[in-house]
Amino acid sequence: MTLRSGGERGEERSGALRSGRDVREMFGRIVRRYDLMNRLMTGGRDAVWRRRAVDLALGEDAGDAPLLDVATGTGDLALALARAVHGARPVVGVDFAAPMVRAAAAKGRDANVLPSPAVGGGVGGEGRLAWMIGDALALPFPDNTFAACTVAFGLRNMADYEAALREMGRVLRPGGRLVCLELTPFRRPILGALFGWYFSRVVPIVGGVLSGDREAYRYLPRSVAAFPTADALVELMRQSGLTNVSYRPLGGGTVALHVGTKEASP
Repeated sequence: MTLRSGGERGEERSGALRSGRDVREMFGRIVRRYDLMNRLMTGGRDAVWRRRAVDLALGEDAGDAPLLDVATGTGDLALALARAVHGARPVVGVDFAAPMVRAAAAKGRDANVLPSPAVGGGVGGEGRLAWMIGDALALPFPDNTFAACTVAFGLRNMADYEAALREMGRVLRPGGRLVCLELTPFRRPILGALFGWYFSRVVPIVGGVLSGDREAYRYLPRSVAAFPTADALVELMRQSGLTNVSYRPLGGGTVALHVGTKEASP
């Protein structure tokens, strides 16, 4: 399947509506109220969805191979991963927006992340956590490094979806899982219209008042409308080399939680 690239409403694209530079600058502007807006927009359900992403990423794996959270933002999913593992298993959170990485590091300190020059910190003695500035299209890690890779509400903002998926797959160990939590186009006849009105009218007003950047929250519904459907993303993940790809709808169908596996070596 080939995704179309264009700017028409509802058209699926091969990458984000805006350039990487524009997206980076936008997230740098809204970082101060980013977490608050996430809680308001989802009614606090985003924390529950992240816990489900953690459960999928870890599965029954109790090993010590490191875990990666791409487009970590203010670090919620990376912190959830670190809290879920035991011992000194490393967790790395990567984002290309420096203000987001600084916010994640500050949140980690508030959550009793202990400084460590070697890897960036330890969460209450349960897991070790590091923050890095890095681009999802060129991750600064060797092949076959991580037991699992997660990305929450970040793939939609990447310049090339398939290239990003392939890059995350590259750094996964054979048999490792890629878990993607993302908003998905909501196209049910009646509820879709109501949700579209809320998302395109109410969210920009509230986001503009709280963050001072209404345009950033106008971009949000447009980026979701142009993103592949959940079924299309399954095919894209398969094209990117992942196997056993599946998803579950969340939030009444407004969010999808995808998981795929890097094929194990023969």
